[in-house]
Formats: sequence, structure tokens, C-alpha cells
Amino acid sequence: MNEYKKIELVVGAFVLAGIISISWMAVKLGQIGGVGASGYALEAVFEDAGGMRSGSDVMLAGVVIGRVSDVVINEESEAKLTLLIHDDISITADAIASVRTKGIIGERYVRISQGGDDTLLQSGDEIEETESAINIEDLVSKYIFSSSEE
Repeated sequence: MNEYKKIELVVGAFVLAGIISISWMAVKLGQIGGVGASGYALEAVFEDAGGMRSGSDVMLAGVVIGRVSDVVINEESEAKLTLLIHDDISITADAIASVRTKGIIGERYVRISQGGDDTLLQSGDEIEETESAINIEDLVSKYIFSSSEE
């Protein structure tokens, strides 16, 4: 009977180690609740964020460099996004932040276009130049109503 208890104890310890390992990987890779996420925060204000939400990608040159950590409405009824940028990425002070769509009707992301300025943004700074989301419905309705008037 003593032999079986040793085997059960070893198997139990092995299962527990496996569960802990899988949980750690899920938290690190999935960045659950901000755990495992590191970087510095930048802010960007848009007239229209077009369905942007927390967790959306921030991309530079087609590469993911961070995530949108918060989306709120400011006092001027504009969308204020907080971007969490990876520590090893530097953003210039004259960079442009644009809300874009992956594919024709895909998910939204923030595209950063670097400028030529030597000054770099620090944590808490705001990206001054922004381009709001293009609303496909508005474009289609403008096209339909403009072509029907002719």
C-alpha cells in the first residue's frame, strides 16, 4: 500500500506542475488582465475611433508594437485611446496615429506612422496627429445619394 501512495504522490505533483505551467503560459502569451504586459503608455485623441476597443493591436510598419489598453470619451466628446507600447519601441513626437481596418471588414487597429523628428515621446505623452476611422457606411451612402442626383 505504501508503494501506491508514492506513485499517487508523484503523479499528483506532476499534474500540479503541468497545470501551473499551462496557467503561466496562458497568462504570459494571452496577456490576461494586463499581467505579463509591459511597456509605456501613450495617449491619442480621435474624433471617431470607429469601433476601437481595448486589446486592439497597435502596429508600426505592419508589425504589432503594442495594444490599446483603454478607450474612453473625453470632455470634448472625442475618443481618447491609451496605447501600451513595447519598451523597446520608440515613437517620434511627430508620429501620426490612424485607426485602420484589417481587410475590408476586419477588426480595427491603430497604425503608427513615424515622423522625422528626433524628439521621442515618453510615457504619458500624447500623439498629437491623429486620423479618425473611415466609415464605410458613410462613404457608400454618399456615393449612392450623389449618383442618384445625376
